[in-house]
Amino acid sequence: MFDRDDLPAIRAAKAELFTQGGILELIEADTGTLNDVGGLTGLKQWLTVRQRAHEPKARAMGIEPPKGILLTGIPGTGKSYVAKTLARSWDLPLILLDPARLYSKYIGETEQRLHAALAAVDALAPAVLWIDEIEKGFATNSSDSGTSERLLGTFLRWMQDRKTTVFIVATANDVSSLPPEFLRRGRFDEIFFVDLPTQEDRTSIFSLHLERRGHSSQQFDLGTLATASENFSGAEIEAAVVGALYRSLDSDAELTDEMVLEEIKATVPLAVSRAEDIHALRSWAQQRAVPA
Repeated sequence: MFDRDDLPAIRAAKAELFTQGGILELIEADTGTLNDVGGLTGLKQWLTVRQRAHEPKARAMGIEPPKGILLTGIPGTGKSYVAKTLARSWDLPLILLDPARLYSKYIGETEQRLHAALAAVDALAPAVLWIDEIEKGFATNSSDSGTSERLLGTFLRWMQDRKTTVFIVATANDVSSLPPEFLRRGRFDEIFFVDLPTQEDRTSIFSLHLERRGHSSQQFDLGTLATASENFSGAEIEAAVVGALYRSLDSDAELTDEMVLEEIKATVPLAVSRAEDIHALRSWAQQRAVPA
């Protein structure tokens, strides 16, 4: 007899059968839940409200399962981490589709690979499908004899017609390269823009990364660290904490605020080194996306 505790093992075995082609990858969602994501309050609330939409009760109420979201924004702000924690929060398997693996030099094989991958995703449902840097696989290219356009058409039809319960989390750093068909209302339930964390968000992110590494956040001046790291992404904050830990190890001393501050001072954040690109992203998102 099987019970609920056997479901993860059954799902893993099923996923292994369908991901042997190398296009899909089963990701072990062991990185925590949405509660472990610093900031992104609006996005987390939107996802939490829809958590029960896959239950039979929702169907009985006439509620259709949500289709998915497109996350765009500044690199290093936690878009991929959301996909991982969402799957665990919703207790669903997380399937990664890497668009770059679809392409083949043989005529017709690229499209066949996508058809096979989508059929496997349907067989694995209910599931969360994570498509990382979606623009790398579905941006149309006039120099590939129409392959990218056919790939895009196939994927859009699947998005529109699928009957299975598959929630898509697509991430994009360069959303401007995506064709307008992708961004049409109805393809995704919502398009979220993930900006640099606020002062409050940075405080939360520092706390999470310190606690995750066995250090009580109450022993640190989180407000000072958050202020000093203005315009830092979540990934840059994590790097500052990790760098400070190396300083702590090298000096055989306890981790201190000063060590973290030294790492912050030594970092040139992306917001400075690529200020023009970030300005362009924010300008695009003002009228086209919801703040996360």
